[in-house]
Amino acid sequence: MLQRGELTVIGRIRSASNATFLCEARLGERTEHCVYKPIAGEAPLWDFPDGTLAGRERGAYLVSAALGWNIVPYTIIRDGPAGPGMLQRWVDQPGDQMDEEPSSGPDLVDLCPAGQVPPGYLPILQAYDYAGERVVLVHADDPRLRRLAVFDVLINNADRKGGHILCGVDGNVYGVDHGVTLHEQDKLRTVLWGWAGKPIDDQTLEQIAGLRDALCDGLADALSEHITEREIAALRSRIIALLENPVMPTPDRPRPIPWPAF
Repeated sequence: MLQRGELTVIGRIRSASNATFLCEARLGERTEHCVYKPIAGEAPLWDFPDGTLAGRERGAYLVSAALGWNIVPYTIIRDGPAGPGMLQRWVDQPGDQMDEEPSSGPDLVDLCPAGQVPPGYLPILQAYDYAGERVVLVHADDPRLRRLAVFDVLINNADRKGGHILCGVDGNVYGVDHGVTLHEQDKLRTVLWGWAGKPIDDQTLEQIAGLRDALCDGLADALSEHITEREIAALRSRIIALLENPVMPTPDRPRPIPWPAF
């Protein structure tokens, strides 16, 4: 559908920092919603001078697929109404439809009043809201989020905001907006610091070892279309570092949280 379907722009997603469109892909009688980010609409970033943001989004998908984690929705590079760009499957979420009731509980990543962290949630930091009230940034102690946190370490995600984490109607948790990932320098900025200093489980380590093997079995060649050889080497180094010291990193760096956090 996304590879060969005819694309029609439905509207622009104005909350995005770069040109981002909701599209419909039609192939015969079938349709599928998708997100389209044309390369022509990308704002240059001085600290990500190589390649394109669209290419990095595709690279993050390739890593997710090699891990077998289905974290990043299906993502390709193809021509669209505004030229070549990234096309990604749209994630339907509970409450998207007008007749659906949104969840009444806290989101996977949320703010709560100071001293009122919900059960099953991990506090990340304290801050003040716009009214001057003390609040706490929290996220769920959820194995789906924990795997996403490991994924962000591997791809060196510089921008894991709360709004980039989607809970699909299928029960899966997805990560989106991976245009500033896979840099050779350490740029990890995330709201998912709840497991800092905690060990990584054996099953996850087996899958990370599989990613190491995949780099030698075609993944590096696929990534080389989108990121530099130095960035591929840095990815390999991060994989090996986690395998040799399977502990989640701690936020001992300037600006460990992206801003805004949502």
